[in-house]
Amino acid sequence: MKIGFFLSSEEYSPPELLDQARRAEDAGFHALWISDHFHPWVDAQGHSPFVWSMIGALSQVTRLPITTAVTCPTVRTHPAIIAQAAATSAVLTEGRFILGVGSGEALNEHITGDHWPPAKARLDMLEEAVGVIRELWTGADVEHDGEYYTVENARIYTMPEVPPEIYVSGLAPNSTKLAGRIGDGYISTQPDAQLLQLFRDSGGAGKPTAAGAKACFAADRDEAVRLAHRLWPTSGLSGELSQVLPTPAHFQQASEPVTPESVGEKIACGPDPQVHRDMIARYRDAGFDELYVASVGPHYADMIDMYAKEILPQS
Repeated sequence: MKIGFFLSSEEYSPPELLDQARRAEDAGFHALWISDHFHPWVDAQGHSPFVWSMIGALSQVTRLPITTAVTCPTVRTHPAIIAQAAATSAVLTEGRFILGVGSGEALNEHITGDHWPPAKARLDMLEEAVGVIRELWTGADVEHDGEYYTVENARIYTMPEVPPEIYVSGLAPNSTKLAGRIGDGYISTQPDAQLLQLFRDSGGAGKPTAAGAKACFAADRDEAVRLAHRLWPTSGLSGELSQVLPTPAHFQQASEPVTPESVGEKIACGPDPQVHRDMIARYRDAGFDELYVASVGPHYADMIDMYAKEILPQS
């Protein structure tokens, strides 16, 4: 299984993200993921730079492939705009760009005042949006009058030689089935072998599968757990809360019952390389082809160095 680095836009400033990308490449990470958010999950994370500006900057400081994990091309941003942004990103990275998409969260998508639809409608919107993006990537003049989107007299002029692949996120059965049917690859955050098999059974057989996970490095495990709980209490949330809560304040409120111990079970915490190897093994055993590890907390340089010495040579 290949190991990549997950750039967490919710937690780090643009200069820090660029520094992480440089360090990740030097350390031997396979590729980069970057999150696409308008808000952080909770205020303690403190950041949320515009992903398309970040990808432009990243293209100038690293040769690693870059994937959005994930962009929601349905509410906050029209799919025609995403198609143009992704095409430009593919040109800047000389083809080393993958558009990762998903059905999104109210946290980021409700901000323009549009209605936040129920799950089934969100998946229908995502399917239509992916179709619009692929049609625009043909380079043709596009007219589209669909159930959710209208495109008039649109053509993308700046295109890579080969259009980017589109990976689709699936965290529940219906979204995973959609990913298998319309995606070039699969994105998840769970070491769930059953969902992975569902993706393959739904049309994803032979397609790449990638997952994301978090790790928090500190001088000792207790300090790492404290940092992870303060910055990512949302790791302990379950169900559909992550898709429907509208603000970081709501996520903070919902996370109040989440204990440091429960976060420590979800995030690989501390300086012991074996803890991180065990986390990676769960995704390898589930059958994923790639895992992208996000740093939690201020000690990302130490974590990347530990992975370079203790983890990546054995992966």
